Amino acid sequence: MDINEILNYLPHRYPFLLVDRVVEMEEGKRIVAIKNVTINEPFFPGHFPHRPVMPGVLILEAMAQAAALLSFKTSGQTPDDNSVVYFAGIDGARFKRPVVPGDQLILEAEIIRTMRNIWKYKATARVGDELAAEAELMCAIKALS
Repeated sequence: MDINEILNYLPHRYPFLLVDRVVEMEEGKRIVAIKNVTINEPFFPGHFPHRPVMPGVLILEAMAQAAALLSFKTSGQTPDDNSVVYFAGIDGARFKRPVVPGDQLILEAEIIRTMRNIWKYKATARVGDELAAEAELMCAIKALS
């Protein structure tokens, strides 16, 4: 899945779109996606000026965006102006190594279970063979009133 298809499935846009490409997907099971981390990211000048590090919450967000792509493709849905996807929970988040400019994040998410509009995933972010972050994520698709 290239960036044009990603833009059809995720409502996020610059500077908050954090998935550049999907390299593997088994609908109903798992996804592997890529986020190329560059020095041009808008958060680096302030986090931190002397040693740029990608904020952990944005690594979690990148994992969640990859998971959302998997959910939308699996369910045959696309986001619209009448729905939004929210975090419902983040469990066991661990950060193992800093993510810096020049790194390529390999985002993986596996569906643990679904119930109605709530999805639970086991997600990881790696740089090469090194684990950068891991968490169990829960997301809910909500209709806007």
